[in-house]
This record gives sequence, structure tokens and C-alpha cells, in this order.
Amino acid sequence: MPSILAPRARRRRLIGARTISTTGSVTVHVGFVGLGAMGRGMARQLLSAGHTLTVWNRSPEPVEALVADGAGRADSPADAFACDAVVSMLADDRAVADLLLHDELLAAATAAVHVNMATVSPDLARRAAELHARHGVGYLAAPVLGRSDVAAAGRLNILAAGSTSDLDLAAPLFEAMGQRTWHLGDRPEAANVAKICTNFMLTSAIEAFSEATALAEANGIPATDLLDVVTNTVFPGPVYSGYGALIAERRYEPAGFRLALGLKDVTLALDTATASDVALPFAEVLRESLRHAIADGRADHDLAALAETARARKA
Repeated sequence: MPSILAPRARRRRLIGARTISTTGSVTVHVGFVGLGAMGRGMARQLLSAGHTLTVWNRSPEPVEALVADGAGRADSPADAFACDAVVSMLADDRAVADLLLHDELLAAATAAVHVNMATVSPDLARRAAELHARHGVGYLAAPVLGRSDVAAAGRLNILAAGSTSDLDLAAPLFEAMGQRTWHLGDRPEAANVAKICTNFMLTSAIEAFSEATALAEANGIPATDLLDVVTNTVFPGPVYSGYGALIAERRYEPAGFRLALGLKDVTLALDTATASDVALPFAEVLRESLRHAIADGRADHDLAALAETARARKA
């Protein structure tokens, strides 16, 4: 059986990285690191698509659930990097750096490519790409658009950047996890910049709807009526309809996207702007709103809980 893996300098790669199933689909042995709310659904989609899966997570419960469904258990991230490809979905720069950016780990890896699907800084993406290249391991940045329910349904939009050969290797995995992959060039950090920009706009929209809801309610207009008007006229689409419904119903748990992660992403936008000599004045406003919401004990509530900060704010 021909291998999916193109030759790579000084690479010690497995020959059987790709097999063709009886249905004609491509299957890959994938290591998966990070089984949080998003990662669980993404890993399950890979398993459902017929890929061989080996999973690692700091807490054991998500691992046990996937092992019960046919995944293999990795005792360490190094075991995941002994597969043909690795997908990671970790919380932030620190988690990625602490767990995965080590010379020893990458020197021993047999994986052809590491697909980092977390929302991380452009600087981390650059450092990760350089370190992986030093050890002959491909590196792709592929952050995603979509909440945990979208991940569980395999309907994510994937923002991917890296070499064409690495993108080709990851294509069967993207097909399992997402509805569309957007190729953003050969620099991995480009995908992270695009994701940071998108999350900044998303959080801005939620803050705008939150403030508008507070104004409407103060004047006797139910949030549900405002939501009906807005989503059927000037702002149709999933952001206002989805987050607007959560705001109107004051339904913030279980969180599809936590406020604490929203603060992380807006901070990433501000840090990236500083490095790019770009001013983002509204991002400063957003960061303060997020900080107030978290100070009120809402760190683990859905991002839509920004509305409660807006409702409580007085002139």
C-alpha cells in the first residue's frame, strides 16, 4: 500500500501512514492531544470517519470515554507523536508550549505532521514551526470556527496555514472534522491571525447586542422582540441568532464558549495589534467588559453572559 507520507529529510516515519478502506476512504493513525469541550467532539469525528485514534488528556475521564468507543490510550504526549499525524486542541500558548514544544519530544517523534488547532498567538506559531522544522516534523496551524456543538457535529470551519504538502497530509482529517477548510497561505501564523481577528469581531458583536438589549429592556422592549427584529432584518446569521437567543433567555450554562476564553482571545488581539503597530480601541473596551464579567464570577459562563454586565452597567 502506498504511503501518504512524502519523503522528508532525516525523517524516521512509518511506512503505513495511509490505508484505503473497503469504502475507498483514506484512513490515518492519528494521535490526539487535548480533549476539552472542543477536542472531545473533534476526536470523536475522526473516530467515526474510520481513522485509527490514540488519545491523551491531562484528566482521564474523556480518554476513558473515547477508549470505550474504540480509541487507543496514550500514556503521554510522546505516544501521540508516535502516530502518523498529531492533532492538538489545547487551551492556550502556555499549554501548547509546556506540553508539546520540547526538543526531546519532537526528536523522538515519528509523526509526519502536527496540526495545532488551538487559538494561539502568531508568535507561538512561528516558534512552533521553527522547532518542528528543526526535527523534520511538519507543522500546521488550523484553528477552528464553531462552538462545541458544531465540533461534535463535524461542521467546523477550519482556518489552515502551512506547507502545501502538510495541508495535503491533513486533508482527510479536516474532512472528518469540518465542513470547509480555508487555506490561508504557507505561513502557519497567518491562520492564527485570521482566527484572532474573527474572534475579535465575534466578541464585538456580542458586546453590541448585549448593550442594545440593555437599552431595549430599559425602555420596555423584551429582548426576544429585539432579537426577532435584528435577526430577520439587518443581522441575519448564526452569531446574532445564536448568541442573541442565549442573551434573551439569559441562558449561559453549559457554556459553549467560556468567558475566560473570550478574554484570552481579545488579549491576543491586543497583543497582536501592538506587535503590528495597529490601534484597536474597541478591543480595550471589550477587555474591560470581559474583566468585569469574570470579576462577577462568570468566568465559566458562556460568552453571551457579557449581557449581564451590560444590564448591570449604570450611566
